[in-house]
Amino acid sequence: MRPSPLLARADAVANPAGDLDAAVPARYDDPLREQNALTGGRAACALARDVVAVTGPDRLSWLTTLSSQQLTSLTPGDGGVEALLLDAQGRITHALACVDDGEVLLLVTEAGRGAALAEFLESMRFMLRVEVAVREDVAVLAALGEGCAALEEAARAAGAHVATWRDPWPGVVEGGTSYDVGLGREHPGAGYRAAWVLVDAEAVGEVAQAFLSGSDKADRAASGAGGVVAGVSGRSPAGTLAWEALRVEAGRPRWGREVDARTIPHELDWLRTAVHLHKGCYPGQETIARTLNLGRPPRRLTILQLDGFTGQLPTPGAVVRLGERAVGAVTSVARHVDYGPMALALLRRGVPVDAPLTVDVAEADAAEGAAATTGAAGAEPIAVSRVDAAQEPLVSPEGRAQASPAERPGAGLGRVSLCRDR
Repeated sequence: MRPSPLLARADAVANPAGDLDAAVPARYDDPLREQNALTGGRAACALARDVVAVTGPDRLSWLTTLSSQQLTSLTPGDGGVEALLLDAQGRITHALACVDDGEVLLLVTEAGRGAALAEFLESMRFMLRVEVAVREDVAVLAALGEGCAALEEAARAAGAHVATWRDPWPGVVEGGTSYDVGLGREHPGAGYRAAWVLVDAEAVGEVAQAFLSGSDKADRAASGAGGVVAGVSGRSPAGTLAWEALRVEAGRPRWGREVDARTIPHELDWLRTAVHLHKGCYPGQETIARTLNLGRPPRRLTILQLDGFTGQLPTPGAVVRLGERAVGAVTSVARHVDYGPMALALLRRGVPVDAPLTVDVAEADAAEGAAATTGAAGAEPIAVSRVDAAQEPLVSPEGRAQASPAERPGAGLGRVSLCRDR
């Protein structure tokens, strides 16, 4: 994606070069205040995402055969769906927010992944009536709660609205299932209601200004005749530090953070929103069905509540330990306005949910804890200290989904004595 025009704002602070979100602002003021504004519907955030367009009469049926989701029922204005592309072993290769306007199917993926996605889709075209193109002219803004409708209205007012995708997380969509058997509590993301508003990239500044200034008569009067003052309506911009903290709180997986070379959807509870269990064949379907019906995911996503008294934060990729034994790795880290330091981590499924854990902190992280809220997982750093961590599980250690059979299919065959006439 192109660098966001919002980086040119005088109050915008950039993410580090090379970061997953480097193309959009990290913050404008205090990320904690920005979190409150987002949850109150008073803030909007630019997201670092690429957009790929698919046109042609076969686009929906074609993507249905390639992805984990049913796309043939998409209609203009329905909010779209979420889908995954998997390899033959069921490992996640792309995560897509999908929305169709009746003529064009727009696929939103991680920044820097658009070209790879388009290349893959081109390789799978065969003789079908589809065309694929990366859309550098489309940018993604996002909001939560009541801010979703306000942001969409601002995009329309600026004449820049392209489409709106409504995040289904953490609901269980038609054909999906959840891996929370035995957890017995409300999902941490129960109040998470997000929307991504796709806009003309050249008009991002205008959309942001329209959102910040509000749209009612009192706001316009306060701004003065012929002028617009940002923030008159009590709205403010928010950066990715605030957005990511609320995503972590909701346990919402993200491809660029939670997915590694061997991740399958079950480990992240992604069958909730991105997998249709009753659709036709697609690459990776065998692993989806086999793990659901016969096996258990080897790892499980959990929220970690981190000890905040040390002032130190780990970074993505930090080792999670049970005693001295490595049992997982951190995938995302954030400072939450209410809960303090938090992380998402992939743990071995058998780690007890009440086990006291620690997370390695490297020397550079200890010196600059704020850096831990950004950056993708990489090589294991050298640990100089550890922070205590308590789990809030997202995927059940039982390794069973709500749609898993009560008894393994075919289990009774081993108890049947087979005879034949002699």
